[in-house]
Amino acid sequence: MTKKQLKLGIVATGVGGPGTYNRWLDPEIPADASVNIDWYIDVAKQAEDAKFDWIFIVDSQFITPHSPPHYLSRLEPLTLLSALAVVTKHIGLAGTLSTSYNDPFSIARRLASLDLISRGRAGWNVVTTGDAGTAGNFSLEEHYDYATRHARAAESIDVVRGLWRSYEEGALPRDRERKQFLEPSKLRTLNHKGEYFSVVGPLNIERSPQGEPIIFQAGDSEPGRDLGARYADVIFTHATTLEKTRDFRADLRTRARKAGRNPDSLLVAPGIKFIIGDTDEHAAEIARHYDEQDHSFEQALGEFGRLFGWHDFTRYDPDLPFPADVLKHAERSWYTSARRIVEHAEANGLTLRQVIESTREKSQAAGVGKGTSPFVGSALTVANAITEWFENGAFDAVNIYLEHPSQFRRLVRDVLPILRERGVIRSHYAGTTLRENLGLQDIV
Repeated sequence: MTKKQLKLGIVATGVGGPGTYNRWLDPEIPADASVNIDWYIDVAKQAEDAKFDWIFIVDSQFITPHSPPHYLSRLEPLTLLSALAVVTKHIGLAGTLSTSYNDPFSIARRLASLDLISRGRAGWNVVTTGDAGTAGNFSLEEHYDYATRHARAAESIDVVRGLWRSYEEGALPRDRERKQFLEPSKLRTLNHKGEYFSVVGPLNIERSPQGEPIIFQAGDSEPGRDLGARYADVIFTHATTLEKTRDFRADLRTRARKAGRNPDSLLVAPGIKFIIGDTDEHAAEIARHYDEQDHSFEQALGEFGRLFGWHDFTRYDPDLPFPADVLKHAERSWYTSARRIVEHAEANGLTLRQVIESTREKSQAAGVGKGTSPFVGSALTVANAITEWFENGAFDAVNIYLEHPSQFRRLVRDVLPILRERGVIRSHYAGTTLRENLGLQDIV
C-alpha cells in the first residue's frame, strides 16, 4: 500500500496581500508583480521544479484605498492560469470564481476550457464573496445575505457539475470514415430549474483527461463547513495550533461521512507562512524584521474594516475600548470571523489597537511573527513541525504563502529535501493530471 504523502500548494500574492502591505518594497519582487506574467511564470516553474501540486490564485472584485497593493491591480485568475498552463506540464492551476457574481454556465465553460488547455490540471476555488461592496459592481443595491450566498453556492456547484457531465465517454467519435463527429445519444441536456438558476444545457465543451476540475473551498462558518464537506476535494483553513487544525480536519471528515462521502476524498490544507533562518534565533530575527517592515499599525487599521463590510475603523480612537455595535456591519460580509473578533474584544475588555494587534498575531501564528510559530526556525525546526502536524492528523496538504522570494528559495533548498528524505513529500509527480497527483478518485 502506497504511503500517504503531504501535498503542496503555493499562494502567489505578488506585491503584497493582507498583512504584508509593504512587501512590494522588497527589491527581489517586481513593483508590478501582480500584473507581470513573467513573474508568475517564474514562480510557477520554480514551484513545479519543487514538485508542488498546485499554484493558487486568489481574487476579489471590490477594492477601496485601504486594500493591500496586490488587490489594487492584479490579473484575473483564469486568464492568468491559462497563460501558465502552456508553460508548465504538471503543476495544478487553481483559481477563484465567486458563485455570487458569476453565472454557472459561464463558470463551467471557463473552467472546462482551462482544464482542457492544461490537459487536466484545473481547480476551482469556490467562494461566496465576503466583500459586501461587490454588489455595487454587479448592478445590485445590496450584497446577498449569508444564507442566500451559501444556498446559491450549493446550487451553482450542482449546476456546474451537471454541465461538466454533458458529454458521456465516446460522445465525440470524430470518425472521418463514417463522417460522424457526434454520437447524439451520449449528449446530455441538463434542464435545471432551481431556486436561483435555470439552465438548459448542455455545455459546449468536452471533458478533460481528469474528468472535471478539482473543487477547492474555504469557509469556517457552519454553512461554509457543510458546503465544503459536501462538495470540496480540498478545504482551505488557517493553521493556528496543531490541536485546532486537527479538530477542524476531524470535523470536516465527520461532515463528509454524514454527507455520504468517503472522508479520504477530502483533503484539508491550511495556509502556512514560514520563516527559515540559519538557527531558530536567526529565524526569529528575520520574522521580527519582516513584521516591522511589511506592515504598519496604520495600514492594519485601514485594512481591518474588510471583515466588517469595509466599515471605516480609522474614525475611532485606537486606544479607547473596541467600538460597540460594529458587528452589524459584518452581517453580509465575513460574519463568522468578525463575530469572533467582537466576542474576543468584549470578553477581554480590549481597545481597538489591542484587537488589531492580537488579530495580526493570530494570523502570524500560521507563520510569520514574533518568532513564536512552529514554522519559524531553522530548516530542521520547520521540517520537524510540518512532519509532526502531518503525522498527527492536522492536515493532508499545506497552502504555502509565497511572500519574500529569498524565503521561498530557502524552503525549497533546505526544508523540502528533509521532508523528501523522510518520505513526507514525493520526489516525482504521480501522474499528469491534478486529480492523479492529489490521489483522488477518478470521475466517472
